[in-house]
Amino acid sequence: MGAVKTKRMPRAVREQQMLDAAVRIFGQRGYMAASMDEIAELAGVSKPLVYLYLNSKEDLFTACIRREAKSLVEAVRAGVRPDLPSDRQLWEGLGAFFAHTARNPDAWSVLHLQARTHGEPFAAEVTAMREEIVAFVTQLILTGAREAHHDPDLPEREVAGLAEALVGAAESLAAWANATPGVTARQAAATMMNFAWAGLGDLMAGRPWSPQGEERAEHQGG
Repeated sequence: MGAVKTKRMPRAVREQQMLDAAVRIFGQRGYMAASMDEIAELAGVSKPLVYLYLNSKEDLFTACIRREAKSLVEAVRAGVRPDLPSDRQLWEGLGAFFAHTARNPDAWSVLHLQARTHGEPFAAEVTAMREEIVAFVTQLILTGAREAHHDPDLPEREVAGLAEALVGAAESLAAWANATPGVTARQAAATMMNFAWAGLGDLMAGRPWSPQGEERAEHQGG
């Protein structure tokens, strides 16, 4: 009595329904406050079936992180056409990132907030996703530098640091955009592009910024 009646359907389809429900509950209520009862009810299945398919709340949360991380990385990669100039590639990549996070705010909450604040192994799953995106952005910057300047003085380690900074800023901006009414994905991407490209454009052209005033002062003082 009281069990949720379910229609027969392929296990893979049913599992995706459970993950959809779990992402919504985890994203809106947080990992600790979310209950398996709520997730089962939203998915239209019994709680024992959720446990049968996904073992535990921890395994269910991990499965959500992995699915949403994979989806985000694929969206960013698919949004970048390699035949475009480097600035357009970065613009398209940012556009894909902000469009995806705007369309999937609960998934972004799971990745950006929930997974990072509840320890291992959840944080490790997000770190792996982030490293993949940073590596992708690093290659975009390196490729752009080589296109703009045949012999750029850009050590790969420095470029990796730039990519880390860019991805970190984009993550924070996505969280802000999702929480701010009226901010579109395109507006967020344009804000990020204006913030990043003014500096990256000069850097790729072999004109890095340096604290020249401080250098002169140090020279005069020496």
